[in-house]
Amino acid sequence: MKDLARDLGMSVATVARAFHPEATVAAATRAAVLSRAEVLGYRSNPLARAIITRRTRIVGILLAEMDNPFYPEALARLTAALQEAGFNAMLVVASPGQPVEAALRLLLSYQPEIAVSLATSLGSEAAAACRAAGTPVLFLNRHPEDLAPDAMAIVCDNHRGGARVADHLIEAGARRPAFMAGQADTSTNAERFAGFRDRCIKRGLPPPRHIHAGTFTYKAGHAAALSCLRGAERPDALFCCNDILAAGVLDAARRDLGLRVPEDLLIAGFDDIALAAWPSYDLSTLRQPLGRIVALAVEQIEHSARGGTLAGGIIRIPGEFIPRGSTARPRGDPAPEQEQTS
Repeated sequence: MKDLARDLGMSVATVARAFHPEATVAAATRAAVLSRAEVLGYRSNPLARAIITRRTRIVGILLAEMDNPFYPEALARLTAALQEAGFNAMLVVASPGQPVEAALRLLLSYQPEIAVSLATSLGSEAAAACRAAGTPVLFLNRHPEDLAPDAMAIVCDNHRGGARVADHLIEAGARRPAFMAGQADTSTNAERFAGFRDRCIKRGLPPPRHIHAGTFTYKAGHAAALSCLRGAERPDALFCCNDILAAGVLDAARRDLGLRVPEDLLIAGFDDIALAAWPSYDLSTLRQPLGRIVALAVEQIEHSARGGTLAGGIIRIPGEFIPRGSTARPRGDPAPEQEQTS
């Protein structure tokens, strides 16, 4: 940096400011500094700068599920947006069988300016560790039941989404709908089922059967479908808590059980991952507002980096239902008449 200042006849302070987009410096001066730095092969050292400023510009991202394709998609969009905003994204994945708290301790050791919990629900002990480190916590997609007052969550409006799926399946002819759950202790699971159940009851149907797959994976959906779709009392419509569960159900129904989708069984998912639009699945699903979730998350992270505090509480953003072939009855094949209820 001293070489740059000498070559350009500027002070070291002016040269230093030119490397910070938020710093006040004339456009021509910044251009001259960056151009000369390129010739010399100079790059500012973010680690050294962090020691001096005590601001790492690191956003720590904690993830515990990689089997669900929704999370790699969400992670790619989030990291791209963070890099565009000038942050360094640091990912720590909690391995299967590893306590989330252990992964969090590793993350906090790098002193991130904020911790983003993606697909994890941190317990009270982990939340206390973040508070002790002075690290704000932002939850995306899921949130713990006991969200701390100084934490924030940005999620899809899962309850409303579950109700929207119920409306669509009932209008498509469902009379014996069921819900397939993934990991039972997650907010996404509970809220989507509650919205689905409440709307089914409100529209005159019995409470939907609750089927436990155990995890949010293709294998779990396939296995659960083989056990719940046999016999005369099988459901005529199945709302899967996420798309990858639904993919497993679709393959089991068609290939293993010989059921026609949607003629014999209506199937809907949640998330709208890329696989949902593939012709082999053509899955009706509730699309998560991922773009809006990421944009609002980066806005809050920037606010926190400037010394502000997170808004706190839970922000729920409505999703959009995407109808596809897994619930669309062929022309000329009307839905069965709905039984009258009193």
